Formats: sequence, structure tokens, C-alpha cells
Amino acid sequence: MVSNTTGLSAAGLARRIRDRDLAPSEVVEDHLERIRERNERTNAFVTVTDELAREMAADAERALEAGDPLGPLHGVPVAIKDLDDVEGVRTTSGSLLFEDRTADADSPFVARLKEAGAIVVGKTNPPEFGLGTTTDNRVAGPTGTPFDPDRVAGGSSGGAAAALADRLVPLAPGSDAGGSIRIPASLCGVYGLKPTYGLVPNVGRPNGFASHTPFSHEGPMARTVEDVALSLDVMAGTHPRDPFSVPVTDDYRAAVDRPIDELTIAYSPDMGVFPVEPAVRDVLEEAVTELERAGATVDEVDPDLGHDQAELLDAFYTMATVRWQSLFDTLEDQGFDPRGADRDRLRPYLVDLVLDAETPTTREAAQADVVRTTVYDGLEDCFEEYDLLATATLATTAFAHGEEPETIDGVEVEPLRGWVLTQPYNFTGHPAASVPAGFVDDLPVGMQLAGPRFADADVIAASAALERRRPWIDRYPA
Repeated sequence: MVSNTTGLSAAGLARRIRDRDLAPSEVVEDHLERIRERNERTNAFVTVTDELAREMAADAERALEAGDPLGPLHGVPVAIKDLDDVEGVRTTSGSLLFEDRTADADSPFVARLKEAGAIVVGKTNPPEFGLGTTTDNRVAGPTGTPFDPDRVAGGSSGGAAAALADRLVPLAPGSDAGGSIRIPASLCGVYGLKPTYGLVPNVGRPNGFASHTPFSHEGPMARTVEDVALSLDVMAGTHPRDPFSVPVTDDYRAAVDRPIDELTIAYSPDMGVFPVEPAVRDVLEEAVTELERAGATVDEVDPDLGHDQAELLDAFYTMATVRWQSLFDTLEDQGFDPRGADRDRLRPYLVDLVLDAETPTTREAAQADVVRTTVYDGLEDCFEEYDLLATATLATTAFAHGEEPETIDGVEVEPLRGWVLTQPYNFTGHPAASVPAGFVDDLPVGMQLAGPRFADADVIAASAALERRRPWIDRYPA
């Protein structure tokens, strides 16, 4: 049974805590208890920070008693993906190499969440180093969707999405270099936003410039659009150590209540190049109809990305392989030997994907950027006529662990990534969200809503309009 506090949104909890209707310690204990009771189902958490959470709750209560200024997330539990750092807490990155590593400082957005009053209750499960469209590793094992734990939660923010959908926590940010926020959001039926590139700072070291290929984003995830908007208001903004960070351009929480009567939305379930299962298309058709009923103008279009699915995937792997192999150079600088003595400590999947991959030439890397430019221009052509583009997030619903699809609607696809429609927006840096759109056989389907760079508020406004017309909050497992 869901308790009064674990069933509440982050915004609802923050309001009741400010009104002294709830105490932070009560809220934290409810969530810690639910994690203890439920985490075994999905394996969403790698680490539960009971002691830290109770200390932070006590500090939050003292601030209330003293009448101190309160942040917008005061007393609200949050879980942090185990690729990101929380001071004094281990960050395993899903790898045996870092099974016992403890962070000595907070990641920038984590520091901002803490400053806003959020309370860290634990770390959520990723695949090793975040490389994967499903979540599994040799530290904690696989994560399943709460709708059917025998099926995948997606990756790489699979633990975050599962924790949200199972009401273990109301906020759980993720990261996204190829769909890692949107893929699990779709498979777990939660709302996840990959913001405009640079809006949420990502301070990578030792190479602060590595994340530009492909674009790697930090972003909020939650069960409600309001909670994501509230989180983005907290997380966004420039940072002196991120050379790509950009200023905040909107009040994102205010966008939740914005009407969408003047928005024009292009609708292409398959983006013109991706196979999509018919049952997923049917759900999307119903969802875009609700956007029309909410006031938006919707036209079905066929955007021209300039390349077929195989060419897009080849370009992604070329760019990603450069970045991934540099990760192993960094590991060597840290004293590991991933190409030799420590190779057996890595997942075979990772060895096949990165270490045994042929290193792209500089010419091939440059050609991948040409493909990326064509995709960018194709999307910009669409955004010259329309405010947003609506597509499927994924071509299918959650599948059983280890049974990645080899065909979609009768078309052969690359099993690891051939069923996702998220990577084009990592080429381009446009904001893109996965919005719960409906269900197929009781498994969630996500709609991907994207807009021009810095149109995050429009994406949020349309997402909130769909949430009002087609609410999903009562569809989560009990």
C-alpha cells in the first residue's frame, strides 16, 4: 500500500512541508521504508543513504523551526544516478573498478538540488559507465520496470526511472548521451526531459570538452511534468567549469500552466526513418489527438533527416566510440589497466562495444559530423514551420531481460539501439522529452516531444497539456 507521502509529488511534498503539514523526517522515513520493502522487485537502488538522509532531514527541520529561507525542494527526497557524485557517498559507475570509490565533492547539479533543500536518499542503478540502452552491471545486477520486473527498465537511467515509477522517490535526475533519460522514462511510464544542451551544467574531468560528441546532457525525471519543471528551475544555469553551459531562458515551472492554443506540432511517429510497432503507433495517434483537443495545431509530417536508420546509427557509433575509448584512456591514467589486467573485470558487453571496436579514423569522425549536420538541418527545417515535433520515443514496449528486439514491425534492426528514436537529438542538442502517452498490454508507451534549442518551456507546456488530458499518475503499480 502506498503511504500518504510516497504517493505525493515533489511539488506536493514541498508545499505540505512549508505549511508544516508534514515533517521532513516523516517524509524521509516513509520513503526509506518503501525502498526497503520494494527495491528487491526492480533493483532500482545501488546504495541507500539512510544515515545521510536522516541527517539532512534533521537539518531541514531545524531550518523550519528557525524560520530560515526555504528552497523550492525543501525536505523532498531525491535519488542520484550512480554516475554522478554525492559527497561522502560511493559512486560505482556500475563498474567493479569503482565498487568502493567514494566521492569527495558533489556534482554541480547535485549541489544545486541540495541548496534547494532536497534530501538525498540514495544512488540509482546504471549500466557500466552508463553505456547501454538497458540497465545491468556486475556490481548490482539488472533493473526491471515496475510494470513487469522481468522486463527491462531501459538505460542508462534505468534505476532512476524504476525508482520513480515504483514510488520509491519523487525525484531522480538522469543523464542522456543517446537517450538515457528518455528510453527508461518511456519503458517505466515516467516523464523525463533531456534539456537544451548546456542548460544543466555537466562538469566533466579530466576532459571538460569530451561531452560534445555526442551531446551528453544532465536532466530531470519525475512522475509529473510539474516536478520536472520545478527540478529544471533548480538544476539549470551556467557553471564556470562547464565550457558548454548556457544561461536560463525561462521560468520552467510557469510553463506547466501555459495554454498551448498557439503551438503548432509536427507529428511523425517514425521520424521518417525508424520502424515502429503498430500498437505503439496506435497509442501515439490517440495522444496527438488529445494535444489537438488541448488547443494545439497538429499536422502529420515526414521530416527529412537526410539519412536512413543504419547511417544514423553508424554516425552515432563513430562519435560515441571516440568518446568511449577516451574513457578508457582516463582509466589508465587513474592506474587501471582496462585493456589488459583489468579487462576481465569489465562486462563482456563493454569489451565488445568499446575495447574490441575498431578505432574510427579522423576522416570517419569528420564524416560523422557531416551526418550530424544534415540531421540538424533537417530538424531545423521542421522547426522553421512548427514549434514542436512529436514522435515515438521507442519503437516498442519493455521486453524481457536479455531479449533485445531483432525485428520491429517485420524490419530487421540492430538489437542494442535499433529500437530507439532518441539519438538524433543527441546529435543536435535540441530539448526532447519522453511523455507517458498510454499503454500496450499494460506496458507504458512514451511520446517524444522535441523543439528548437532553448524551447524547453514549450516542450514542458505541451507535455503538461497532455498530462491534463491523459493523466497517468494513477497507472503506476501499487
